[in-house]
Amino acid sequence: MSIIWSLLILSCSVWVAAAILPGIKIRGFWDAVVVSIIFGLANFFFGWLLFVVIGIGTFGLGFLFSFLTRLVVSALMLKLTDALTDRLTVRNFGWALAGALVISLLSLVLEKILHHIPGLPGI
Repeated sequence: MSIIWSLLILSCSVWVAAAILPGIKIRGFWDAVVVSIIFGLANFFFGWLLFVVIGIGTFGLGFLFSFLTRLVVSALMLKLTDALTDRLTVRNFGWALAGALVISLLSLVLEKILHHIPGLPGI
């Protein structure tokens, strides 16, 4: 999947998560795009490292329950994105965890839908 489509999917997921979760605030869709870029860069540079540290720090349980570890790492990256920009406000870690879950599920659904549309360029 091209980086443009991935960014669009993540932006839509962040925007919808902010719309349905009262603990997450974004002013508009373009703020969601900026937040998605920062969130994606944070995941790229720090997410994998944090995943490995949690996995080793829990004596392998983090790797065994990787779906939960990835969710916690995404929530931490969401809080980091909140700290790095004023375009996103996440009230506390509980809302970050809920936001990470909503963003992950929406991204998964949107990717599956877009893969089934014939003739869509870059997918």
